[in-house]
Parts: sequence; C-alpha cells; structure tokens
Amino acid sequence: MAAVLGLIVGSFINVLVWRLPKMLDREWRAQALEVLGLPAEPAEPTYNLLHPNSCCPRCGHAIRPWENIPVLSYLALRGRCAHCRGAISARYPFTELACGLTSALVAWHFGFGWQAGAVLVVSWGLLAMSLIDADHQLLPDVLVLPLLWLGLIVNGFGLLTTLPDALWGAVLGYMSLWSVFWLFKLVTGKDGMGHGDFKLLALLGAWGGWQMLPMTLLMSSLVGVFIGLILMRVRKAQVSTPMPFGPYLAIAGWIALLWGGQITDFYLQSVGFR
Repeated sequence: MAAVLGLIVGSFINVLVWRLPKMLDREWRAQALEVLGLPAEPAEPTYNLLHPNSCCPRCGHAIRPWENIPVLSYLALRGRCAHCRGAISARYPFTELACGLTSALVAWHFGFGWQAGAVLVVSWGLLAMSLIDADHQLLPDVLVLPLLWLGLIVNGFGLLTTLPDALWGAVLGYMSLWSVFWLFKLVTGKDGMGHGDFKLLALLGAWGGWQMLPMTLLMSSLVGVFIGLILMRVRKAQVSTPMPFGPYLAIAGWIALLWGGQITDFYLQSVGFR
C-alpha cells in the first residue's frame, strides 16, 4: 500500500518539480518590479500546481487521466506522447519508481504507525527538493521551512528523537554549514555553497537529532566528491563549476534517519569500541 501511495505521490512530485520553480520565478519578478517602482507586467494566465492541466510541452496535447497512471502509462505509450509521438523523458517514471521504492522501504522499516507516516512525508519532500536543486540549484524555502518545523513538532511528541536533540539538531545543522560558508568566503572571497544547504541540514537535524549530523555530513561529502570527480572526467567540468549539494545531503540524511543507529553500531564494533 505504501509503494502504491508512493507511486501516486511521485506523479505529483513530477508536477511540483516542473512548476514550482516557474511559480517562484513569477513571484520574484513581481516583487522585484514592486521594490524598484517599475510598472507591473501584464497579467498572465493562472499557473499553479493545479492549473492549467498537464499537457505535452511540445504539442500542447492535454494529458488524459488514463495517460497519467504512474509508470504504467509511460510503458503503454512506449515513452512517447499519444498525439505528436514526441519522446517523454524517462525521468518521470524513474521519479515515480524512486518515490514508490522509498515509501515501501519506510513502511517496511517502521511498520504501520505514526513514525512511518511522518517519515513518508519528509521522504517525499527530500525527493522533491533534491530534483529541484539538481535542475535549478535551488532549495525553495516554501518546501524546506515547513518540513523543518514539522520535524520539531513531531519530535515534540518524541516520535523519532527527543525534542532537545531535535532542537539542537536544527541549530547545529544550520550553524555548521553556515560557519563553513563564511570561513570559505573569508579565505577565498567567494560563496562556497547556497544558503538553502544550511536550512536543509537544519531540517535533517530537526527530524533525526544532532547525533545524525556527523554521519550525514561525512556521507554527503564523500558522495559529492566522488560524483564531482566523475563529472570533471566525463563532462570536462572545472573545479569552479557549481554543483548542487542538496541531493547528497538529502540522500545521506535519509539513510541516517532510517539506519543511522545500525551503521554507527556496526562501525564501532568493527573498530573494536564495542
């Protein structure tokens, strides 16, 4: 049931990842014009997560309900638009499958209960934020901050950790990357990362407590360096080429949230501390 629910939510995440950055861009442009005292742009058609209906970006063909069934519709259409036969990105079914798989793992790990329900919500949010950051190098506050507060709220009831641990997880998560940012800026005069990364690590600390932060930072940094080296090799990217860090933080934080205790115990036993 969790896997099926995840497939459905994954379909919505595809819409969210595509539309939210465009919605934010409209909002920011309107705010900038207002601050600068410039005339507002002509009114544009309604554009949000519900309107207009999904359509093919090439021919404008409206997606019919039976063409929007997660994964199955993509397979039935053989990855092509029903009208113009243009290719549909394989990322759509992969996102749905990833969401279904992570949802199933969460349900299997926690069992039926409030813990599984809460972690499902944050897992879906982390997937959406990772995809947006990968595309736009942007971690929207409209996603990060509500989930940060939700982590503190659920741990107010001791759902995943104690409230003091969650509170200090949020504080130390933010301050650790904030300190690295300013240290790097003082030494080099350049920005080393976006402010959204501070908030994302604070979010993870609010959900799992301060104890998961070292493991999250270590795993995300190792994966980031590994993938960065691959990109430099394959795409001939430069050392100075910007690379989103949010997806690595999200993946590492999700793993630490589910299996952090077991990983730590295994490490301590392997080095002879236990």
